[in-house]
Amino acid sequence: MAICRRVVLRFPKNLVEKPFVYHLVKDYNLQFNILKAQVTPSEEGIMSLELKGQKDNYNKGIEFLTKAGVTIEQLGQNISKNEERCTQCGLCLSVCPTPALALDQKTRQVSFNSNHCIACEMCVKVCPVKAMEVKFD
Repeated sequence: MAICRRVVLRFPKNLVEKPFVYHLVKDYNLQFNILKAQVTPSEEGIMSLELKGQKDNYNKGIEFLTKAGVTIEQLGQNISKNEERCTQCGLCLSVCPTPALALDQKTRQVSFNSNHCIACEMCVKVCPVKAMEVKFD
């Protein structure tokens, strides 16, 4: 059975320069999409990924990372837009690092595409009417 999960990987400074994503692809046949990354040599690295593949391979890949010393956080949350609350102010547009939020030039309405959302919660913090919400799985 194929699965798709969003995870945050935290690398201690002694592991930052190791090719972990390469091994997830080569050894565990996983597809990845980097959602957000901040990796500095000789310092901690943080990477948000969307991983896709067969469930067994995914579990083996996660086990590989854990044994290597990578801290893994499953993103069991999603962002949603409450259309009834939204006033179309557009503040969320200015902080979203992905194309998850967009302005329709004709209607001047803010649209939300959850497939592009990385759950960084920046839109949630700036929304004055709390139309952007965190939903937990």
